[in-house]
Amino acid sequence: MSAPSIAVHHVGREAQPVVVIDDFAPDPDALRAAALRTTFGPAVQHYPGLRSVLPDTYVPTQLAVLALVLGPLLGRAGTVDVLDASFSMVTTPPEALEIRQRIPHCDAFGPERIALVHYLAPEGGDGTAFFRHRSTGFETIDADRAPIFFGQLDAEFRFGGVPPARYVLGDTSLFERTLAVEARYNRALVYPSYLLHSGAIAPNAVLSSDPALGRLTVTAFLSVG
Repeated sequence: MSAPSIAVHHVGREAQPVVVIDDFAPDPDALRAAALRTTFGPAVQHYPGLRSVLPDTYVPTQLAVLALVLGPLLGRAGTVDVLDASFSMVTTPPEALEIRQRIPHCDAFGPERIALVHYLAPEGGDGTAFFRHRSTGFETIDADRAPIFFGQLDAEFRFGGVPPARYVLGDTSLFERTLAVEARYNRALVYPSYLLHSGAIAPNAVLSSDPALGRLTVTAFLSVG
């Protein structure tokens, strides 16, 4: 396996860093094999699909690569705490999405929080997109911005109607896409959790609950500081 290749993008007007790491894990095939052996169950916290436990070795092995990213590229220094990490698969059909799953979201409001998505579908599958809220101009949502953002969204839904039942891929009347990152096998995406983003799930995506066929990823959430 090749050594990891790291590229950084500064997204939108706020120029927040989004880091793309190719060849992230030394043995992605072993990770896929582990996913095939495990049992998936319904996800929580509005994730539109299933999750399952990771091998115990995953986090210690990959933290060494993340150490190259968190300080120099994301500007986060300090102790790294893994808040959550799991195999994940998007399985919810578009017509079954809740309203909050039809728009870009953030995972946490604190600037010390970091998200990771590790793509493990050999065909690549669907990637991740980042967005700007048109009416507020927000690309990140922290504790101060959250009441403004959600209040504005509520007004937009009441007067303009709720978003259609589909995954958000690109520009909409409410959001402008600022970056799209393609999924590739063994590619990881690392970014501040308060960036507005969405899984860029195509209308014809295979939303299988079988990890051999579906959009298999690892999703992890870290706290640094």
